Amino acid sequence: MERKDIESLFARAPEIRALVIGDLMLDEYLWGKTERISPEAPVQVVDVVREDLRLGGAGNVVNNLVALGCRVGVCSVIGADDNGTLLRHVFSGKGVDTDGVFEDPQRRTSKKTRVIAAHQQIVRIDRESKEEIGSDREEAIIRFLEREGGQYQVFVVSDYLKGVLTPRVLTTVIETGHRLGIPVVVDPKGNDYLKYRGATVITPNRKEAEQAAGIPIRDGESLNRAAAKLLAELDLSALLITRSEEGMSLFFPAAEPLHIPTVAREVFDVTGAGDTVLALLSLGLAAGIGIAEAARLANTAAGIVVGKLGTSTVSPAEILEEAGRSHRDSDTKIKNLDVLSGIIAAEKARGKRVVFTNGCFDLLHVGHVKYLQQARAFGDLLVLGLNSDASIRRLKGEKRPLIGEEERAHVLAALDCIDYVVIFDEDTPLRLIETLRPQVLVKGGDYTLEGVVGRGVVESYGGRVELVPFVDGKSTSNVIDEILKRYA
Repeated sequence: MERKDIESLFARAPEIRALVIGDLMLDEYLWGKTERISPEAPVQVVDVVREDLRLGGAGNVVNNLVALGCRVGVCSVIGADDNGTLLRHVFSGKGVDTDGVFEDPQRRTSKKTRVIAAHQQIVRIDRESKEEIGSDREEAIIRFLEREGGQYQVFVVSDYLKGVLTPRVLTTVIETGHRLGIPVVVDPKGNDYLKYRGATVITPNRKEAEQAAGIPIRDGESLNRAAAKLLAELDLSALLITRSEEGMSLFFPAAEPLHIPTVAREVFDVTGAGDTVLALLSLGLAAGIGIAEAARLANTAAGIVVGKLGTSTVSPAEILEEAGRSHRDSDTKIKNLDVLSGIIAAEKARGKRVVFTNGCFDLLHVGHVKYLQQARAFGDLLVLGLNSDASIRRLKGEKRPLIGEEERAHVLAALDCIDYVVIFDEDTPLRLIETLRPQVLVKGGDYTLEGVVGRGVVESYGGRVELVPFVDGKSTSNVIDEILKRYA
């Protein structure tokens, strides 16, 4: 995905409501140092210097979705104990809806305590219930889904085999998703994947996939066979297998697989990476960006989170930074209108004078550069509306443009005089002008004031129009003619 499209996705995230269904737990980290052996037994003595309590299990998926800006609800069963009360308190502080969380006095709220010294985990202590929830709690979850499920855009299933996701609960989740047209994204566990039949997509790692398929995955051929078996048996729309240092592979029932290489630069801890993948994939599907693009984005996020120690999340800013590494300077300037409108409003609130111009800028030449430099001089920042390929074909014929819109956008964004580039598909930039409300609207000297699109809009709130003459003899048409004359 282009950086501008990722920005737009995160701008829409607050409109997305995700329901996380699964096993909740607390992850406790005791950080310390060890310098001696206990006189009581041949074990290390850890001097605890810091304690950290985090949401674990399905709670870490909630954490990830909240960090991405989504509105999140959670559905689960916890114990009527202190850890359950603490869980609710943490959720409340994050603005998470817990109406779907039900207590069972016979269960313990899961808590995993990890003791870490010198960046190494010394021991893990688990306190939890693993038996399946009773029929009364199943009924409570089913009634909740039937009553409240329609207000969500995605169901996110996080299974840790702690008893909440019984076959009956899973069947209800998947059937409700189908009935309401809501994607169901599942992070599976165990060997019996038939309970996930009909889900939109499941996200096992390589070991989990080979266990579920009963096919050892040793190479590309065995990977494809295992994926084909799972797709056929489970009636999935897609299957995403995460493959550690080899990245991830996305499989479809009737299309070629997509293999996505890892982007991790350094791996410290893979804890929670699967939850990050689940969260990004769910956000992408809820926003309608397509499962392939969502998988690529999830892969980028996973590469970031494995560079952190402990159960962690990833922020939109971190993902955008990673996504912009290939075109760091130009990517930061190219925006979609929904994101750019907020940026420009903030710039104007700080007293900045915004200049706007537009054009095709096919085969960039010195006439273009001089024109843009003069336009920038009329204010504090320059926004360039760039005609899309489709709009240029309508304006100039099927043989144009010579350079595609993304390439033209990156070339223009590399110019110091341009602060932002936004691609538009209409025949005129009127919608951009109405949305951005620049103080100065600039057009070329071949226009008259009466012929400038958007002039009335800009002047209605006190702005002005400036006409800038072009450099004589410098145009894209002249460049094309000269090339044809020399090389025809």
